[in-house]
Amino acid sequence: MTPTRATRPAPGPWRREFRATLRLAWPLAAANLLQVLVHAVDVIFVARLGEQALAASSLAIAIFGLLLWALSGLTGAVAPLIAAELGRRRHAVREVRRSVRMGLWLAMGAGLLGMAACSQAERLMLWTGQDPVISAMAGSFMDIIMWAMLPMIVSNVLRIFVSTLDRPIFATLIIAVAIGVSVIANYAFVFGNLGAPALGLEGSALASVVTSVFILLSYIMAIHMDRRLSRYRIFGNWWRHEWSRLREIARIGTPIALTILAEAGLFSGAAFLMGRIGPSELAGHTIALQIASLAFQIPFGIGQAATIRVGYHFGARDAGGIRRAGWVAMGIAVVFSGVTASIMLFAPHFVLSLYVDPGLPRNAALVGFAVQYLLWAAIFQLVDAAQAVAAGNLRGLQDTRVPMVIAVLSYWAAGYSVAIWLGLSTPLEGTGVWIGLATGLAIAAVFLTLRWSRRKALGLLPQD
Repeated sequence: MTPTRATRPAPGPWRREFRATLRLAWPLAAANLLQVLVHAVDVIFVARLGEQALAASSLAIAIFGLLLWALSGLTGAVAPLIAAELGRRRHAVREVRRSVRMGLWLAMGAGLLGMAACSQAERLMLWTGQDPVISAMAGSFMDIIMWAMLPMIVSNVLRIFVSTLDRPIFATLIIAVAIGVSVIANYAFVFGNLGAPALGLEGSALASVVTSVFILLSYIMAIHMDRRLSRYRIFGNWWRHEWSRLREIARIGTPIALTILAEAGLFSGAAFLMGRIGPSELAGHTIALQIASLAFQIPFGIGQAATIRVGYHFGARDAGGIRRAGWVAMGIAVVFSGVTASIMLFAPHFVLSLYVDPGLPRNAALVGFAVQYLLWAAIFQLVDAAQAVAAGNLRGLQDTRVPMVIAVLSYWAAGYSVAIWLGLSTPLEGTGVWIGLATGLAIAAVFLTLRWSRRKALGLLPQD
């Protein structure tokens, strides 16, 4: 006799957690992947303007992206706070509204700070010895794209809000539509189509601003139209301050921002090392790292989901739920990363063909180096996934200071030191740099996972 819905046994707690985590993680991971495609659209249009324009935009985006990622991490502390409040009380409308409102305040302040830093980009480029012509072009580009900083950071807070309130699909849909907006805006402003002026490189920057404003307005509209989200009235009485909550977000978020700077700095520093080794090595490194970064968006999304799920159980004071949420997320991430690592190991020319033609003689050196680096990229896919989810788990416990110290020591004291030594002082050269990257990520994964495993002994669990 086939069991009916009424007689079928209810799924166990581990299975329920698996379903809940996967339901939350896949839209976040998809949104991360789509966000990469938004940037790819800009690159495709700028590349048609020539090498100088592409070089200028790359320099500007390197600075802009680093600031945006770090400042978004600062406001990312809203996620564990909202999740904990919902775990404590399912309809914690007032507390959620307080956290989101102060998160928006912090986002606006961080956005203005980021814009001020962007305004000095040309001076920074000249100070680091970049070509004056390229620096001037990059400065003009940055003078426009910096206006996208504020709406992007505010949108990040709204994305956290809708995701934590079990509406992560909104993030996926909004970013998917934003790709089309980016294509149209670049088509119009870069080359002067659809009645718009031909602004060239500055047109691509303007397209980024238009796309970022579209994303922000889309989140506002989605929140207003959704019955569950609108009842929180997060934009009501927006001038009312909650200084204690603002300090709490900053206390948790500042170490997250510094952790992001440490990790991003490791990979940026690796590019400088590759540049000293040779142009073919740098080109191969750039493509291999792009592939690895694209694959990382999946465990990164799972880590975001882990922060919310662990934070929910943290607020509910459910130690068993915390354990299940953390290990389920870790298992999902490692399995997915095992798949992407296998593709890099066994079909490297296939993934490289997405970026270059491996059969062309002029690409032979580049492809040769990229294949070598993809071997190490496959290895650190697993440890990168582990450290991303372990960090996400600890953020769910509102534990960010010690993980920041672990990240800085792992990435810089260990990883970058090994990269410098093997890359510049041994015959390994570029492969040595990648061994250094893998070393830093592996050490971070070990110590972050160890801290997560010892959460009870370290007093990280909620007290009764």
